[in-house]
Amino acid sequence: MVGSGSEIAVAGPGDVQDDEFETSDFDASSISRFGSVPSSIYRHAYENGRRYHKYRYGTYPIPNDETEQNREDMKHVAILELTRGKNFFAPIGDYPKKIIDLGTGTGTWAIEVADMFPSAEIVGCDLSPIQPFWVPSNVRFIVDDIEDEWVHGDNWDLVHIRQVFPAIQDPPGVCRQSFSHLRPGGWIEVQDFGGIVKCDDDTLPEDSLLVQFYEMTVEALSKRGIRWTIANDMDQVLQDVGFVNIQCKRFKCPIGIWPKAKRLRLVGLYMKSAFADLIDALAPRVFPMLSKSPQQMEEFLASAQNELQTTNAHIYLDYFFWYAQRPPTD
Repeated sequence: MVGSGSEIAVAGPGDVQDDEFETSDFDASSISRFGSVPSSIYRHAYENGRRYHKYRYGTYPIPNDETEQNREDMKHVAILELTRGKNFFAPIGDYPKKIIDLGTGTGTWAIEVADMFPSAEIVGCDLSPIQPFWVPSNVRFIVDDIEDEWVHGDNWDLVHIRQVFPAIQDPPGVCRQSFSHLRPGGWIEVQDFGGIVKCDDDTLPEDSLLVQFYEMTVEALSKRGIRWTIANDMDQVLQDVGFVNIQCKRFKCPIGIWPKAKRLRLVGLYMKSAFADLIDALAPRVFPMLSKSPQQMEEFLASAQNELQTTNAHIYLDYFFWYAQRPPTD
């Protein structure tokens, strides 16, 4: 495994300034750069005060409303800061012809890659029709379930899948279909969080509610046949499908402004906000599967959010870039 997994230096008392990040640096409403297609065109489902995809309702456990879209775009900015501007690591060359983004979400990644490769065809696929209307001429978006039979053509140079596998039932099946429809020598790249709250020192309490939240998420989603922590073991999945040249870059993604480096403090600021929104987004789907009462849910959420806002723990999540190649000759 090749990566950037070394310890993150911790900020000292004089490293963090009170006004270091202006509001515009992390205001969720300022993250999205593109106006969405009018929602009245599409049908959505509503539950627990949140909006979800109507097509194949219940397949994906996370909302698709504005709050969630802002969270997705915050994570996108955080990952770009983490990688110093890299949208992907697969060595696809300077002139790819066809790139597909499975689980494209808000479409931000697909749009940025379309700008990088103006002569390439870029397709974004998602259950939710929440992508922008005004996009580069070489990108288009389609509504589809990536776990369904492949209907997107062949000879793709890159199949990109980001922050999707921990919330669906059949990542191996998606990888098999991707393998079959890549061109010989084409690449797949799977990006995702490891799904385990980590700490390299003794600042994280043993009874941390943030750790408990992730553990409960793992338990609850496993009841639906979903592996929340699958990103840690993608090498075996890719190998079983038949991919070769399997490579990985692993980054430590801080939560909170505890790192010494200002760039990583900005990452941590975004991730802290994204983590807070994730707790609220997942809880309505997680707790019922664990037989938690509404009162238990409310009490736990309030305590977990309070810990997130007040903790001095040097916590982080692993972030993986797995990329692998279909053999040039089958």
